[in-house]
Amino acid sequence: MPVSKTLSRPILLATRTMQWISAVITMGIYSYFVKKQHHGVHIIFNEVIAVLSVVFFLPAFLSPFRSTFSKFVVPIDFIFSYLWLTAFVFAAQSYSYGNVRFQPPSGVNVPIKHAAEAFVFLTFFFTALGLAFETATRWTDRDADAVVAREKPAETRAPLDAPAPAANV
Repeated sequence: MPVSKTLSRPILLATRTMQWISAVITMGIYSYFVKKQHHGVHIIFNEVIAVLSVVFFLPAFLSPFRSTFSKFVVPIDFIFSYLWLTAFVFAAQSYSYGNVRFQPPSGVNVPIKHAAEAFVFLTFFFTALGLAFETATRWTDRDADAVVAREKPAETRAPLDAPAPAANV
């Protein structure tokens, strides 16, 4: 079932906004973690993915308005959906099992670690949702363009095998 353009574009913009806001919050939390204790592979990976996402998600804000940006946004969403899934697995390994209080970074309250895990998941979720909506919106645009009938311009001259017009003498 095709998605209507009037409905899909605001939903896509809202998804892109939530995706970017979640990435910014995640970047802030992991920057705090790096300030507290800068070692830990998972912390650095999640921080790098968050910083790159904040930059690379900016063109996605234009995709609901201009379909030409879709060819750049879809590969970015596809790649970052897997990176955010990996970041979520790292956050779940770090902050869901065992005694979370002693997991790096030390000295940070457990609710902040759980908030980091939650916002990593939200960023992954909205990235995957943005990819799905972007694909559905572009599919709808392509189907709408294929249905448009082109009018032929009216023939203004006679066919080449027609008799020549009579000369005025």
